[in-house]
Amino acid sequence: MTWLLTLVLLAYGWIIVRRWWAWQKMPVVPAPAAYQPVTPVTVIIPVRNEANHILHLLADLDRQRYPKELLEVLVVDDSSEDETAACVAAFAAESTLPVKLFQLHDYVKQEGKKAAVQHGVAQAQGELLVFTDGDCRVGEEWLRSYAYLYETERPYFISGPVSFRPTPTHFERMQLVEFASLIGIGGASIALGKPNMCNGANLAYRKDVFEKVGGFAGNEHIASGDDEFLLHKVDKSFSGKVKFLKNPKAIVYTEARKTLVSFVQQRVRWASKWKSYQSVPVQLVALCVFLVNFLLFLAIPLVLWGSLPLGAFLSAYAVKFAIDFLFLSLILGFTGQQKYLWYMLPLQLVYIPYVVFTAIFGLLGHYRWKGRSIRTL
Repeated sequence: MTWLLTLVLLAYGWIIVRRWWAWQKMPVVPAPAAYQPVTPVTVIIPVRNEANHILHLLADLDRQRYPKELLEVLVVDDSSEDETAACVAAFAAESTLPVKLFQLHDYVKQEGKKAAVQHGVAQAQGELLVFTDGDCRVGEEWLRSYAYLYETERPYFISGPVSFRPTPTHFERMQLVEFASLIGIGGASIALGKPNMCNGANLAYRKDVFEKVGGFAGNEHIASGDDEFLLHKVDKSFSGKVKFLKNPKAIVYTEARKTLVSFVQQRVRWASKWKSYQSVPVQLVALCVFLVNFLLFLAIPLVLWGSLPLGAFLSAYAVKFAIDFLFLSLILGFTGQQKYLWYMLPLQLVYIPYVVFTAIFGLLGHYRWKGRSIRTL
């Protein structure tokens, strides 16, 4: 057991340290003050039951420092059971922001986020499609940041940073720290030329590229993964054309889960797509992360039974903590949330069993999301 744990920790350390270095080397790309965008942009927002949030997002989009003549906003409502559609319609009637509302059930028989995204892409007039979720908030430089990177480097797919705000409770702050590691790994992996993850709350791609890679063909049956499966497709077809938007002004903020049940359901939903990854490097990274957490979890009863020396057990935990601390201090510094770094301490106590639990249930179980029961098998 000791040698296996050591081997997996070495592999994990290599993965994280490489990405720590890649993040360090990746430049921040702010748009100059005098920059004037010329790219037609369509913001696509797939929504379901977001009546409590969508107006805040639309107000943020109305405040964008982006030419209105180059901008359109498409809200695609996935059969909401609240007043989401009415809120959007009322806003569109009074605002100068070019907002269009589509009720998904009026156009296609499918349901779910992927169907909503596909419909939005089909209706979009812009060259660059930018995506976020109905419960998110964006700063006024968000679209200028995307357009500047797109016009200067011409990527086909752009992944952007996401964080949580506000986070008044300890539970939400622990989520913030854990989530920062995912965003950091995703961004640094893109910088290494090995894209593995992104977040649908903040990404962009060219409309013609979506069509060229066949959209979601091949994974339509998987409820989650509208973001990452497309990322992998684009990288496979157009190597070197995926970029990460490392700019604090491009951070999209969303809310952390308020309850443990909703948190677990969300993470199981995310984990449910792992078994469908087709990229071997992506599978290996996911496997290594799972194995290091699984072995550390398994080490607890082995120490109690006397099958694993206590010194080896404590050393393994200390090494993993040091590796994670090194990386997270860097990412939280970028997001301006380094004051929450100490939440790593309580997080370490629950993170390992949490990863094992969500991975297993993501592969074998089912979850509920926004009023729908979804099976992962």
